[in-house]
Amino acid sequence: MRALSIVTALVVAPLAAHANCGGNFNSFVAEMKAEAISLGHTSAKVDQFFASVRPDQKVINADRRQGVFQLNFTDFARRLISKGRMTTGRGKASTYADTFDRIERDYGVSRGVLLAFWAFETDYGTFQGDFNTLNALVTLSHDCRRPALFRPQVFAALELFERGDFDPVRTTGAWAGEIGMVQMLPKDILVNGVDGDGDGVVDLKKSPRDALMSGGKMLSHLGWRAGEPWLQEVTVPDTLDWSQTGLRTTKPASEWAALGVTPREGQITDLPASIILPQGHKGPAFLAYPNFNVYFEWNQSFTYVLTAAYFANRLEGAPVFDAGKPDPGLTTEQMKRLQQKLATRGYDVGEVDGILGAGTRAAVQAVQQELGLPADAWPTKALLSKL
Repeated sequence: MRALSIVTALVVAPLAAHANCGGNFNSFVAEMKAEAISLGHTSAKVDQFFASVRPDQKVINADRRQGVFQLNFTDFARRLISKGRMTTGRGKASTYADTFDRIERDYGVSRGVLLAFWAFETDYGTFQGDFNTLNALVTLSHDCRRPALFRPQVFAALELFERGDFDPVRTTGAWAGEIGMVQMLPKDILVNGVDGDGDGVVDLKKSPRDALMSGGKMLSHLGWRAGEPWLQEVTVPDTLDWSQTGLRTTKPASEWAALGVTPREGQITDLPASIILPQGHKGPAFLAYPNFNVYFEWNQSFTYVLTAAYFANRLEGAPVFDAGKPDPGLTTEQMKRLQQKLATRGYDVGEVDGILGAGTRAAVQAVQQELGLPADAWPTKALLSKL
């Protein structure tokens, strides 16, 4: 499900950071084996670990094809948050109430947060991915797009293998190498794996208690602030300075309240916060607290992160968001044209991929100010025409 998993605070070994990528696959594997031995692993274990590894073109195809992240927030949320997922989530909250109580006590992570990830990542464990994990990790390490992200995970998997917790032939998971019910990379399992059911084994594929406890520890490790909110739906006044919205601008929530921002439910918590307008000033609006930023350590897709955070609220009783009446967004091809035009004007939009990512949002907001349009970071046909 993830657009780009960076779940761990990755510590990339110096050798891995400067390793080669691409070229002949067998030569690349031989290089990795030599590096593993230099790190202290025995040649016998290394040979056994890498014996079955093969490149997997399906992994590369999946990495290049993430069209679902081109949907706007409203459509994405409606696709992912079904009545069945709501009902199942509430049932799981009851079944594993003792585990969630323990997670909240030990790590300060609210149950809705983990339930939402559990739902989105594997549909509560029902489909955890059928890619061979070692093949996926080595393929992505060999590919030159993000080798520094994936190469350390191969050596983490080797360590799990030596502990008896990873089978190079039989361990399967997501295309990006994540394993288990909440989809954790091998390095995360090494650092944050927890035996939640007390059977002496950390089994993230078959034990919900292990998976949930491990996910809670991981979020805590990534900086989750115990007992604090993460996202709150709000109503914003028409007089708000739209250029101040977005994650780049943070104010005490009391200042937003003084500017006329009001919660749809409950009270505003006076913490540093940003106003998020995923579909512009005519669409839904949210107040994002510090914990919201931790979501980006789990996934880098803004739309996925916002939807997961919103679903966590829904699982804890929040109402369906007010979709408002946003201006229509752009098609994928229109978005690519917009990105090209922005790049021509000197804005850094990253890859021209038709996806409204953080770089494109920032560029849109800047050029909206330049052109005298509402600077809400929502690209429209009117903006494209002006450019």
